[in-house]
Amino acid sequence: MRTQSTDIEQHSPLGGLVTAVAFVFPGQGSQSPGMLASFIEQYPVVAETLGEANEALGFDLAGLIAEGPESRLNLTQNTQPAMLVAGVAVYRAWRAAGGAAPRHMAGHSLGEYSALVCAGVLEFAQAVRLVRLRGELMQAAVPEGHGAMAAVLGLDDDTLRAACVRAADGEVVEAVNLNAPGQVVIAGHTQAVQRALVVATEMGARKTVILPISVPCHSSLLQPAAEKLAAALAEINVSAPHIPVINNVDVTQLTDPAAIRDSLVRQLYSPVRWVETITAMAAAGVEQIVECGPGKVLTGLSRRIDRSLATASLHDATALADVLARDAAGASA
Repeated sequence: MRTQSTDIEQHSPLGGLVTAVAFVFPGQGSQSPGMLASFIEQYPVVAETLGEANEALGFDLAGLIAEGPESRLNLTQNTQPAMLVAGVAVYRAWRAAGGAAPRHMAGHSLGEYSALVCAGVLEFAQAVRLVRLRGELMQAAVPEGHGAMAAVLGLDDDTLRAACVRAADGEVVEAVNLNAPGQVVIAGHTQAVQRALVVATEMGARKTVILPISVPCHSSLLQPAAEKLAAALAEINVSAPHIPVINNVDVTQLTDPAAIRDSLVRQLYSPVRWVETITAMAAAGVEQIVECGPGKVLTGLSRRIDRSLATASLHDATALADVLARDAAGASA
């Protein structure tokens, strides 16, 4: 067991050990119609959160989350506020049910905004409007069909970066999501991404998959969008966090509002350093990663990055209740 100081300990939801817990929030890709249905039935705060989002945006986001259609929910400008709301709503349900605050937070890509809201850095209504704009800016930065993303399995990071350099041929293709050892997402111009997959396969990649995303997220092609995002960020309130948030772009915990704004601007066109994020949490004494929101993607990545970490996911109300029950059992042990 890792050595840890008593001021960061809490009872584990996974078996009664005293441990430090971190919450992580998923981003785009984990959304689905009805993803908050079980929470709405049991936790009034979830419906209240959806109502706040509707008021902030001026349209029925709650209805879109509840019923779809999936094609509309998957539009970037809709997915981003939907996933922000989902992460925040589940966290509020956790806290309303008596769940303890975590030692650290982080979010994968868009999920960082959920973490910042839950840590008290961003005001919820402002954040909902901000990520809606973020999605619009991202889609507008690269015309549909001109950008692509793809997952590459079985290559180390440096080899894949070399494959991207070989495939670029005057265009952009870059490693953008460093998700787990041997699991990296690349993004850039469509043809360059396709060439990179061929080169990666020649260099030993086990599998390559084109992702159904037309925006080349976290690539340098989004720098024009980042400039407009910076202007929007300058107009909203940013506070120092009351729970440390490890950011995507530098893998650091920032407290200065100006530095937080800058990191969110750079995040738009910089890689998501997820392996380093989970490793940093482990080095800080974290022994358990709890995924807060729909899906279990980050739970699987955490296991691949560090198998010594306990994991849990609050993907539905039953899962949340199970984690709380184990927490109560641990506290009485």
